[in-house]
Amino acid sequence: MKKRQKRHLDLEIDKLTNSIENSLTGEVFDTEITPLNKTDLKAIKKSEWVFDWKLEYRTPKNEVYKLTTVNNPTIIQGLLSIEDKDDHVFMHLIESSKFNKGKNKIYLGVPGNLVAFACKVSLEKGYEGYVAFDSKTLLIEHYKQTLGATRLIRQRMFVDPIAAYRLISRYFKE
Repeated sequence: MKKRQKRHLDLEIDKLTNSIENSLTGEVFDTEITPLNKTDLKAIKKSEWVFDWKLEYRTPKNEVYKLTTVNNPTIIQGLLSIEDKDDHVFMHLIESSKFNKGKNKIYLGVPGNLVAFACKVSLEKGYEGYVAFDSKTLLIEHYKQTLGATRLIRQRMFVDPIAAYRLISRYFKE
């Protein structure tokens, strides 16, 4: 089995929306976040993603989720890999689909939606919304500003219950 290298989140939070939003029209689309399954995995082409999601899926402790729109559940908008650490959730990877990156992206809000979901999972597990992750050095201030994340040590950051609640209440209305 291929060994994973330590990775740091390297994804800009483009906009905190209430779901995902068409970058040209501003139209908002309801989303669903569900576990990635083997059928989804077959549809993931290496050329369209930076990370090896098949390896991520096969890593025993990780849970991999996909973000889709309610009206089009076959098109993956973004992916998230998390691990239950018994007192918090750790985000290993988060990635927007190829068509949701760069200046010509189709949808805004994909990364924020996935981070909010990780916070929701943490809350549901009884961890008060605590989510940790490793950030690229250049994005530490960005994550502080956009997510309300706090730097713990070096590149390790975390989302505390107050910031988690803000994200959860923005994306999940239940």
